[in-house]
Amino acid sequence: MPPPSQNPYSYLLLPPPSSLHPSMTEPDRVLPDIDWVGLLSGQSQLGEDRPAVERASMVAENGAEEEKGDKKGGRMKKATRPRFAFQTRSEDDILDDGYRWRKYGQKAVKNSKYPRSYYRCTHHSCNVKKQVQRLSRDTSMVVTTYEGVHNHPCEKLMETLTPLLKQMQFLARF
Repeated sequence: MPPPSQNPYSYLLLPPPSSLHPSMTEPDRVLPDIDWVGLLSGQSQLGEDRPAVERASMVAENGAEEEKGDKKGGRMKKATRPRFAFQTRSEDDILDDGYRWRKYGQKAVKNSKYPRSYYRCTHHSCNVKKQVQRLSRDTSMVVTTYEGVHNHPCEKLMETLTPLLKQMQFLARF
């Protein structure tokens, strides 16, 4: 894992400031729309059904692939999975996010009296990982870092949305 100093935005939920405010020198650059419903329901595979050019721009923005070695070789590093970090004020370390997790490790963290816990999604084909750690400077805050994107629907989200979607389909007939 690269040190956090290389890319200070790799652990934040927000993209780097340059992508939050597109520069005026690139007026024709269009950022791809995010299919939040598809991502949350597991229907969208990140970039698989998108054209190669659009996929390449997503990769470049996320910093997921970088050229390695000289330009003649054209070798690429293995793509890294996207990471999202959330800070939540909570007394409990284990927060319910709608998915099922299996704890596979815990370790002491340098300069912190709170350990970091490691979890994997229990869905058979999902490789998403999660790290949970309480901040030592503010003990009421829990930092949860997700690595990867689920390839299946969130059980609790689908339980909530299914009746609403059925009602919308019923009303669409009229």
